[in-house]
Amino acid sequence: MAGASAIPAVETPFRRFVDDFCESRMAVTALCVFAIIFIAAILCPLLSPQNPYDLRQLDIMDGKLPPGTPSSADFVFWLGSDGQGRDMISAILYGLRTSFMVAVTSGVLAAFVGTTVGLVAAYYGGRVDMILMRMVDIKLAFPAILIALVLLAVLGQGTGKIVLALVIIQYAYYARTVRASALVERRKEYVEAAHCLALPKSRILFRHILPNCLPPLIVVATIQIANAIALEATLSFLGVGLPITEPSLGLLIANGFQFILSGVYWISFFPGFALLVTIVSINLVGDHLRDVLNPRLQK
Repeated sequence: MAGASAIPAVETPFRRFVDDFCESRMAVTALCVFAIIFIAAILCPLLSPQNPYDLRQLDIMDGKLPPGTPSSADFVFWLGSDGQGRDMISAILYGLRTSFMVAVTSGVLAAFVGTTVGLVAAYYGGRVDMILMRMVDIKLAFPAILIALVLLAVLGQGTGKIVLALVIIQYAYYARTVRASALVERRKEYVEAAHCLALPKSRILFRHILPNCLPPLIVVATIQIANAIALEATLSFLGVGLPITEPSLGLLIANGFQFILSGVYWISFFPGFALLVTIVSINLVGDHLRDVLNPRLQK
């Protein structure tokens, strides 16, 4: 109808979150870079010119070729090849896929364990809180890399062993974060109303308190994924993580480390650069998420 004013759009919480997040060009750029890396790693069997861990596709005569050199299989080593004749682009993508698989799996399990511990400790308090938090404090008193080295020395090498070690290392950060938020939420009126309605304790914990603890939990999860990727690469570089038959950025860096002084830099440089870009992009996204989800940090 002519002369009628336009109806203003309703601003939903999700739309407001997206608008706040997009205010930082650096965070948006970091998110795009991470998305490209993640999609390329997941689709590496389709994007890679070879399977670098299939011995039938490798030729020892293609070993340590510099970037831009044609291979014997009618494709170009754009980032060079390592000592076994593996295409560096293919090896990096396969290594990133392993890193993401380990980081996401351990992050989900650690978040579940840590969230449960934090909620139970905050809700029951008293002796339960003291016992659970002292266990968390003991874990946090030791460096993460030291705990991982001890655990893998006992458990041995393998993807499952690294995931278990990372869960034991990371759950304490989730537990501390959730407990701090849950202590504030359990004193609010809606929790008291749930008690008056005689709702089950599990429903109060996971249906009422937990959703209000998600903002800081999301930030911790983002940072811990980056830490898990870095820790897995470090352990593999030291030779206690993944075996040499499995793809890993840490193993690629270790394989080329001995050739750096002889001028064969690309075997270590390009996997290290890919690892650096991945971790930095995740940390930038997590840092901006902290600013967006915490009203006290918003301008």
